[in-house]
Amino acid sequence: MKSLRYPITSELLAGGFSYPEFVEFTEQLVQENRTTGANQSEEYLAYTRMSLQRMVRWNKKSKVSEELEQLLLRVNQPQVWLVITEAWCGDSAQSIPHLAKLADLNPLITLKIVLRDEHPDLMDAYLTNGNRSIPKLVAMTADLLQELFTWGPKPKYLLDLHAAFKQNSGGLTYLEFLEEIHLWYAKNKQKDLESEIYPLISSTLIP
Repeated sequence: MKSLRYPITSELLAGGFSYPEFVEFTEQLVQENRTTGANQSEEYLAYTRMSLQRMVRWNKKSKVSEELEQLLLRVNQPQVWLVITEAWCGDSAQSIPHLAKLADLNPLITLKIVLRDEHPDLMDAYLTNGNRSIPKLVAMTADLLQELFTWGPKPKYLLDLHAAFKQNSGGLTYLEFLEEIHLWYAKNKQKDLESEIYPLISSTLIP
């Protein structure tokens, strides 16, 4: 374990959302035809509507593997999982519902969600290749002093795919590329997320 890269306080966590609260918050945003952050364009409003649909779908459809469920039940010390995101983020809508299901399996795990643009210094402590990519999961000890692990903003396969697209789009528009990504999420059914987070959670177990 290592010290947190940015001081996370109990006040910051108290101001965050539980996952059900975040879904409810996003529903309210959609009803009011707005989103989080400064960009209130029709494009981002559409992203938010789609994100809500995806979260609702994963709430119903995603299933935790028995192997990962058994591992989570072995967690025997309190942990806090802090997720940094925004309501319009498509990758978040694909992954956070499953992360919430993982946390729900063990009462020792508390999951909280905060908005990236309201906490820029926190986000800047957890950049991905120099970018404020979300979602970002930061797992820590209950005393908020030690970092257990981080994950995000998406499975490695998609990180590599995105890097390749930036080098050579292969004739795809960005919207077409996004459609490919979300089709992959649907087909993958959280398998890559689970395979990546399994060793991270396993590393936190105390004999």
